[in-house]
Amino acid sequence: MLAQFYIGQIIYHKRFDYRGVIVGIDAVFSHSENWYESMASSRPPKDKPWYNILVDQSLQSTYVAERNLLPNKDNRQINHPFLGDYFDKYDGQRYYLKQKPH
Repeated sequence: MLAQFYIGQIIYHKRFDYRGVIVGIDAVFSHSENWYESMASSRPPKDKPWYNILVDQSLQSTYVAERNLLPNKDNRQINHPFLGDYFDKYDGQRYYLKQKPH
């Protein structure tokens, strides 16, 4: 299954009305069954991509099913304290992962 979104992309969560940036992608759901039962109230499909997201203007990170996300039209930078742990560049459209030293 190909992911619709990419790491560094700013997204919009359509159910919970927030912006964020993708920091990780799982091709299929990879959290526990307990997590799914307690957190995934809309019961999104487990066999489609899920995303790790830093939430804008928050200390939170979330794990979100692809069907709840939309590309974000607002290109303002994300404000999250861990943004610099993942990315070192923003070009006005997307963030770029830090390059690991060899």
